[in-house]
Amino acid sequence: MLQQLRSKSLVIWAIVFVFFVVGFLLADTSGLLGLGSAPITPGTTVAEVNGTDIQWLAWQNRSNQLAQQQEVQSGRSLTLDERQQIEDQAFEQMVGEILLQQEYEKRGIRVSDQEVVQAAQQTPPPDLMQSPELQTEGQFDIEKYRRLLRSPAARQQGLLLQLEAYYRSEIPKAKLFDQLAGDVFVSDTKLWRSYKDQYDSAAVSYVAFPSSDVPDSAVQVPDAELRRFYDQNKTSMERPGRAVLTILTIPRTVSAADSAAVVERAVALRNEIVGGARFEDVARRESVDSLSAVQGGDLGKNTADRYIKTFSDAARALRVGEISEPVRTEFGVHIIRKDSQQGDTLGLHHILLRYHQSDSNAVRTDRRADSLSRIAAAAESPTRIDSAAKVLNLTPERVTAFEGEPLTSSAGRVIPSVSAWAFTGSRVGEISDLYDSEDVYVIARLDSLYEGGIPSFEDAKQDIRQVLIGRKKAESLVPKAATLASAAATSSLEQAAAAQGLEVGKTELFTRPQFVAGLGRFNAAVGAAFTLPVGSIGQPIVTDQGAFVLRVDRRIEADSAVWAAQKDTQRTQAIQSIQQLRVRTFLSELRKSAKVDDRRKELNAAARAQAATS
Repeated sequence: MLQQLRSKSLVIWAIVFVFFVVGFLLADTSGLLGLGSAPITPGTTVAEVNGTDIQWLAWQNRSNQLAQQQEVQSGRSLTLDERQQIEDQAFEQMVGEILLQQEYEKRGIRVSDQEVVQAAQQTPPPDLMQSPELQTEGQFDIEKYRRLLRSPAARQQGLLLQLEAYYRSEIPKAKLFDQLAGDVFVSDTKLWRSYKDQYDSAAVSYVAFPSSDVPDSAVQVPDAELRRFYDQNKTSMERPGRAVLTILTIPRTVSAADSAAVVERAVALRNEIVGGARFEDVARRESVDSLSAVQGGDLGKNTADRYIKTFSDAARALRVGEISEPVRTEFGVHIIRKDSQQGDTLGLHHILLRYHQSDSNAVRTDRRADSLSRIAAAAESPTRIDSAAKVLNLTPERVTAFEGEPLTSSAGRVIPSVSAWAFTGSRVGEISDLYDSEDVYVIARLDSLYEGGIPSFEDAKQDIRQVLIGRKKAESLVPKAATLASAAATSSLEQAAAAQGLEVGKTELFTRPQFVAGLGRFNAAVGAAFTLPVGSIGQPIVTDQGAFVLRVDRRIEADSAVWAAQKDTQRTQAIQSIQQLRVRTFLSELRKSAKVDDRRKELNAAARAQAATS
């Protein structure tokens, strides 16, 4: 079988060579190559991982592959933010692969030819198991799969070579993971404790002494305490890079007339379907929901709470087989067909029309955007963005972008591409190109740029002060809470609270993982509800919100018989969860300890500088 796997290797390598040349030419024509004294070439080192190089072309090819997949899935071009995220994803994938390969070498993990053949015969890749051609009555058919492996098509189409590459990657990974987590076992004691954590419930009465009642000026935090906190916690204070920008936006404002036109179009499509057209054909032709449109608008079967309320309410109200009138949601206008309903599970098809500007309205917006671009886009003078604001009567907005995150305006609108532009070699004072999305045009000026990382003590000092002030305020309330607890112990919580003019809060039954109104979540107050004796008054409890005095009114223990009936399933899930956590922790530590010399920012800056002078 391995001879078959390799029989087409010359053809495959010829294809790889063609991709190499095409990738090189694309990079060359894009201006990424030939940067004066330090050109970026296909062999330029993007990063070193414990001494192993990641080359420019390999990284770009991986990024392009992932980007193309994303564009096919979304049915649109990617923003710079999305492209940046994909490049980061590709980079981390390659770093991870190198670290794993180095770990295999260190541990002596190998893969034999026989292991590859056996795995190919017995454990098909997940994507092939989902292939309709390999199904019989909706179930994967192993015999069809094995016939495919023996067929000439598998050799001619390169499937066998792809499978060999897949198993030579996955088998050593499985061996490593088995070494890391193959010995995991969970005892009955731990299973029962975990089950109780999920299903024990309690209800309490409480008196709260909120930290907000104490003014900040009432507590003091010495600098020595601030410094001690910083030294003990600074590694957890790492911050992303930050850019301060001035932006001008021209929204693609949709008028009431524009919205009405979209509804009118939806009515026409519904009439077409009611008149005999197939819903699926109209969905493929008209729906802007690219994921469902290729399936004829099929949304599958989901519980109603998977959809936004307006949509699910309209779907619930339909009879099976009925087609809705146009339904407006924040995403646009829908036409819904209800295919089935079992309980709260709905089988639906839909057509989505997005709100958009009329042609005349869009032309006016586009002309303003063209003017903005002519005046300021990529201008050398930082003041050109101010000139554009005056000429076009636009209001400049000062915003802060964080590295690795799309920019959000003060109004909550996501602004495309600007954040990625700011952190990929832009210079302070530089003005961006004009970027656009479905709902806005934007141009930006980079006013200041701050590197990410662990902040200095001076930069972190004020944030630390606020954390410690909050803690001290809560702790300062303990004497008052202790006085109440003592009084309640000799009377009742209600009588003691009334005597001091305080209110007693009461909770419904809750479990440990729940957020509890009035108490919070995953804090000492919630935990005390499951440790204090029922009916007793506890000592004051301090949380981030303040101090509390609690009385447990009711507690219901988890049902041991129900637990025993599901114990085996719980054990399997627990073992899998612990194994996954152990592997993730190992990979995380492997990444942290690796020596990675990442040169992407320098290369991007060099490319931008060369483009600016060319």
